[in-house]
Amino acid sequence: MKPGHTGWRHLVHSTRYSLKGLRAAWRHESAFRQELALGVLLLPLAWWIGQGPVEWVLLIGSCLLVLVVELINSAIESVVDRIGIEHHELSGRAKDLGSAAVMVALGLVVLTWVLLAGQKLLG
Repeated sequence: MKPGHTGWRHLVHSTRYSLKGLRAAWRHESAFRQELALGVLLLPLAWWIGQGPVEWVLLIGSCLLVLVVELINSAIESVVDRIGIEHHELSGRAKDLGSAAVMVALGLVVLTWVLLAGQKLLG
């Protein structure tokens, strides 16, 4: 932690850095924009499909998890690209692992939404 950045001052600076990161993701990451748009579209459906707070958290939380993982994946890609643009096995692996993490998170969204929507529609 930087000297002088404690307590509320630390919270203010951390919030500023976080908002800066969200703006950068919005500006530079089309996948983030697409996943955010999907989440915004699904949000009203979550209130209809979910039957109580736990199901709402599962439906909405799965969408938020995708955004979290996408932000981490974008950070990994940025760091790898900063190191160098030449092909390196470890750089490729890092990017592939980040992409795989996003895919797993999207799979969780599909599983959660299909199971709970199926329960709503068939039950």
